[in-house]
Amino acid sequence: MIQITPQLAIDESEIGLQFIRASGPGGQNVNKVSTAVQLRFDVTHSPSLPEDVRVRLMRLAGSRLTREGELVIEAKRFRSQERNREDAIGRLVELIRRAAEKPRPRVATRPTLASKKRRLEGKKQRGEVKRGRGAVSAQGD
Repeated sequence: MIQITPQLAIDESEIGLQFIRASGPGGQNVNKVSTAVQLRFDVTHSPSLPEDVRVRLMRLAGSRLTREGELVIEAKRFRSQERNREDAIGRLVELIRRAAEKPRPRVATRPTLASKKRRLEGKKQRGEVKRGRGAVSAQGD
């Protein structure tokens, strides 16, 4: 079990890990060893996630989410397979933690009288600037 929050944990069997060859520098090692990790987590069918967390996670995932509802995280920052695996799982945990935080409800407030006056004063000044841009009349040629 991977502990996300004190109330939320996901089973390791829900995570699919695939090791692929990383791109970029690394000499011969990059051509021979599959050190990059592609982590797949099925968000839509996960029994561990409550519905509200699932919805927020799908919104946070953005382009990392496939059409089937699978979250794909690629980790290729490190040169060892184990560190990339830990990095991918850590990034998944952090993403789920952010999704588990309930957003604070917005409290509607009214603008103060002073802020209304400042706004109207600014609009009057702007109108004066625009009025001054009119055509120049020829007076005394």
